[in-house]
Amino acid sequence: MFTIMLKAKLHMARVTHAVLNYEGSCAIDGELLDMSGIRENEQVQIYNVENGQRFTTYAIRAEEGSRVISVNGAAAHLAGVGERVIICSYAHYSEAELENHQPALVYLQEGNAISHTSHAIPVQMA
Repeated sequence: MFTIMLKAKLHMARVTHAVLNYEGSCAIDGELLDMSGIRENEQVQIYNVENGQRFTTYAIRAEEGSRVISVNGAAAHLAGVGERVIICSYAHYSEAELENHQPALVYLQEGNAISHTSHAIPVQMA
């Protein structure tokens, strides 16, 4: 049996571009892709913190160091420039892989600069 688990997350990214007349996808700064382990053409889920929209697309590489997060194609209607989004990828893991699984979490601040990284989401307190 396989379990679908969070593989990687870019937390609180700011959308820098929303390009309606593009083939589709989400362009992400190559350094952020590499740090998170999200691969080019990998399916990602995007959660818009500002308006609650949630959608699926795939990641493409933007210029390294550009801090670009570009929501393209039809998804440009769901996330506008300046809005905060959470970008996640998931993967199937076997029971054996689950024993050591830790997601790659990249937390971003203004300008999509990296604030910090982690491999565990903090426990939510009551």
